[in-house]
Amino acid sequence: MKKTLLTLTTAVALGLFSMYSYAADPIVIKFSHVVAPDTPKGKAADKFKTLAEEKTKGAVKVEVYPNSTLYKDKEEMEALQMGAVQMLAPSLAKFGPLGVKEMEVFDLPYIFRGYDDLHKVTQGEVGKTLLSKLEAKGVKGLAFWDNGFKIMSANKPLKAVEDYKGLKMRIQSSKVLEAEMKALGTNPQVIAFGETYQALQTGVVDGTENPPSNLYTQKMHEVQKNATVTNHGYLGYAVITNKDFWEKLPEDVRKGLDEALKESTDYANQIAKEENEKALEAVKASGKTEVYVPTEDETKAMQKALAPVHAEMAERIGKETIDAVYKATGFDPSK
Repeated sequence: MKKTLLTLTTAVALGLFSMYSYAADPIVIKFSHVVAPDTPKGKAADKFKTLAEEKTKGAVKVEVYPNSTLYKDKEEMEALQMGAVQMLAPSLAKFGPLGVKEMEVFDLPYIFRGYDDLHKVTQGEVGKTLLSKLEAKGVKGLAFWDNGFKIMSANKPLKAVEDYKGLKMRIQSSKVLEAEMKALGTNPQVIAFGETYQALQTGVVDGTENPPSNLYTQKMHEVQKNATVTNHGYLGYAVITNKDFWEKLPEDVRKGLDEALKESTDYANQIAKEENEKALEAVKASGKTEVYVPTEDETKAMQKALAPVHAEMAERIGKETIDAVYKATGFDPSK
């Protein structure tokens, strides 16, 4: 009886000590990202902060750093691997330079016909397999967050494929996006997201591709006279953390963070489409950018021009990965 009481007393004391330790010295998670707070990713990061602190009962404190205030595009991945920051949500194009080239499958033009196709991948077995490939790099993949489908912009109308020829187009660092732009006859330029507005304003580049929410919140529409709703490619994010950091977290804390991630992912994906629709209307209303919706024939011409990129990138990305996406979505590259 005395032994049982002593054990119970010790357990309660340890529990109180644990609770006190969390309250007095919470685990700090620095969450860095490169977009504005009012974008889908920015809002989802803030949502995760609220949910994580709530579900861990204060054991975790999340500090969100938007707009590249902590790290820029090229710096943040290394910072995560070194443990200087604990969470990121980089665009999927960032994982090719990291050595996980399979993730570049998301950059292939016209591979997703819409969100339904996309979610068959990101919320299915293909998505789980892709996230697991990050672990060899010391990175734990936690979830996919949508941003949206990209539109083209420039200081000239972009209707026919020929209209792209000779333009200097800003892209993320991605061999797939580079191949895509070259297939259209443009001269692709890799420029950090936070530096794109200035590059457009000063004429370093002529145009770019972005979901409307990024175009609008970064004020790129103020320095782009034309935009075409091509919806030719997808821009999404993988929420990631330092693998060692994640595995050393107390189990109850990790459970709370998992719950927060699930709810914030549902929220992120729910608002992405809505936010992009609002942003596109705001771009139109600004009067600074002429927004053009291509005809069916113009879209087919773009698809035909970009179709060879799939075969060209098969060796880099891996034919097995591309075929797995085709199978999950029913995509037929010959159509």
